[in-house]
Amino acid sequence: MRYPDIPMRYGFWLPVFGGWLRNIDDEQMPATWEYVRDLALQAEALGYDLTLIAELNLNDIKGPEADSLDAWSTAAALASVTRKLELMVAVRPTFHSPALLAKQAANIDRISGGRLTLNVVSSWWADEARKYGIPFDEHDDRYARTSEWLDVLDACWHHQHTSHHGRFYNIEDNILSPKPFPRRTYSGAHPNQTPSSRPEPQRSEAAVERPAGSLAPGAPSQDANSATNLSVLDPSSLIPSRPTLYAGGESETAKNLIAAKCDAYLMHGDDPNTIAAKIADMRARRAHHPHLPPMTFGVTGYCILRDSEAEAQRELTRITSAPDPSQSPAGFANFQQWITGSQLEKKLSLRDYSVSNRGLHSGLIGTPETIAQRLADFEGAGCSLVLLQSSPQHTEMARFAAQVMRSS
Repeated sequence: MRYPDIPMRYGFWLPVFGGWLRNIDDEQMPATWEYVRDLALQAEALGYDLTLIAELNLNDIKGPEADSLDAWSTAAALASVTRKLELMVAVRPTFHSPALLAKQAANIDRISGGRLTLNVVSSWWADEARKYGIPFDEHDDRYARTSEWLDVLDACWHHQHTSHHGRFYNIEDNILSPKPFPRRTYSGAHPNQTPSSRPEPQRSEAAVERPAGSLAPGAPSQDANSATNLSVLDPSSLIPSRPTLYAGGESETAKNLIAAKCDAYLMHGDDPNTIAAKIADMRARRAHHPHLPPMTFGVTGYCILRDSEAEAQRELTRITSAPDPSQSPAGFANFQQWITGSQLEKKLSLRDYSVSNRGLHSGLIGTPETIAQRLADFEGAGCSLVLLQSSPQHTEMARFAAQVMRSS
């Protein structure tokens, strides 16, 4: 299979928790609508492609008592004030009925004019679920739920009068109107590509009931007159009328599910060689599903951009200085739950955990030239998206845009 040559896109995590540093109390970016609205508009003007809006009902960066913004109401508000940004909203099946989420997402997608996408996350924080009255499944059961949830979601987006009877969900004669916007319109999407002609996957016993000849979840529309086109840049252009589905996970269960039912794979921070190996692994898993288009890949990185390497290293030391064990910042309180609930591929130290999402491991630290080369290495590894964190974002994102994005 020939994989598409996709130029790097630049995304950023929306600071719905007031920052990304567990060692620093005040990062000068409050968890308020006003701040994230202004940041999104600034990012759009600077040329950023995407924002990822994380979903947690408690703040796992600054501590559970700290303010945090709701992902979905924030996304709806941003949909009405932005014009170009892709709005990637995290969604956890444990917390959302698939049919209701399908309706909600379709409406926000219409408001945005086709810019909503989903980052599907299987929950990890047991305390949060208990505090909000949500049953918390064990790891593999969470992914079994997610798999069935995706089937229902996709069926509701594609069809009317959908019924589903499964282990976790029962839906009778669902009607969802309007459907999502008929094409993806965010920067970097290519909505006018011709759909590929691919066979439908086999149905599972708990599959959604569909009219004869209708599409299975995630399968592209069939057109006998259209040629297979592997140069398509955005997988959603092969799958009419539904938002792109991103997901991440490092367990075998997670990776197999994502390869079978999602469009793009997102990774925590790691070096380019490790990322290249992960991409090769996911492409091999995807090859077991020849009816689906190639996946795209993204990586998270915390960026420290300075005029000299010495300045960058001083900032790194400042943000990662080990906290006093007797006075550990509130954001470290759930460290063990995250480790236990996520089934990571590598051990994580408290120093690593001081910055969100293993962001330091990506190595986006140094001068503009150092960081540009690192990004080129990620692109060479197969990544077409980098999801940046920095602090404070209104300052650092402008610096990155001027010194890295515009020179690339």
